[in-house]
Amino acid sequence: MIPASIPSPPAEWASFSLGPVAIHAYALCILAGIVAALLLTAARFKRYGGNSDVVWDVAIWAVPFGLVGGRLYHVFSSPDAYFGPDGDLSRIPRIWEGGLGIWGAVALGAVGAWIGCRRAGVRLSAFADAAAPGVLLAQAIGRWGNWFNQELFGAPTDLPWGLEIDADNPNFPAGEAPGTLFHPTFLYESLWNLAGVALLLLLDRRFGLRGGRMFWLYAAYYTAGRVWIEALRIDDAEMITLFGVTQRLNVWTSVLVLVIALAIFIYLSVRQRGSGTPSIYLPGREPAAAEEREVGAEEDKEQASEARNGSDTDVHTSDDSAGDRPDRGNLPEIKDASGTPASAEPATEEPRESDSRK
Repeated sequence: MIPASIPSPPAEWASFSLGPVAIHAYALCILAGIVAALLLTAARFKRYGGNSDVVWDVAIWAVPFGLVGGRLYHVFSSPDAYFGPDGDLSRIPRIWEGGLGIWGAVALGAVGAWIGCRRAGVRLSAFADAAAPGVLLAQAIGRWGNWFNQELFGAPTDLPWGLEIDADNPNFPAGEAPGTLFHPTFLYESLWNLAGVALLLLLDRRFGLRGGRMFWLYAAYYTAGRVWIEALRIDDAEMITLFGVTQRLNVWTSVLVLVIALAIFIYLSVRQRGSGTPSIYLPGREPAAAEEREVGAEEDKEQASEARNGSDTDVHTSDDSAGDRPDRGNLPEIKDASGTPASAEPATEEPRESDSRK
């Protein structure tokens, strides 16, 4: 019987060169995940009644913030590689070598998304609901970067889907025999996330989860899987002891986020019951309101222009009547049929004697 296993790619597959530029497979996986997430988010936001172009405008802010936040969280949660006795601070910006913490990416990415949403006039909750399945899809694709780097695998296993790791790889655990198989935690998480994408889309179609509920359901689902997947990993990480239990920092973070996400999801569900579908736009930033403001501004401009033109006409008319009117003394005298000048004032009648005697 030939034992089954999942082979790791050759080390040279981790990167390749295009002229002077080195292309890393990990970075390509992250990039592919981001593109897939944006395409799915744009389609969902359009179904919400919004303009799909808004998604790309928000992404300009959210993606860079998310990458920086993800890297900072990874450095914080695995500090030995950077601040330990053999640490190298110059590795901190080398994101292509692997190491992005999802919670840092979500937290700082949300700040960038908030900025982009404010500029676009849309609610952050609406954008987050539209993006939630896409974020999960990006995580499913991005996890394959760990496979190319032969990193973040789990404990040894004899399961038929055990992952092969090169014995000369720096990530191969010391003390383990060459040929040892390990839990392919990257695959577990990728499959868990793909199942979550399908589940979220199904639930959204069935219940219309809006007002932030889709995002918090995503957070609850993802952390539920991350708790048991993270517990299988054996790579170096910060360990925390709580309630007499020592676990990785990411495990405790996932538990905390899971509890918070479920609480907020329940709260929002109760609060929004029977309230209808909320608008995706900020108050006063709806397209109709914006169009009315533009029309009103144009009308104001037209009225102001007409007022100025009317004022100018009155001034010119007044000036013309006063300045162009010839002097009456220079006009030829016009007489009526009796020979009396037309411009002459009527003579005052002398009182008759009979009238004076009265």
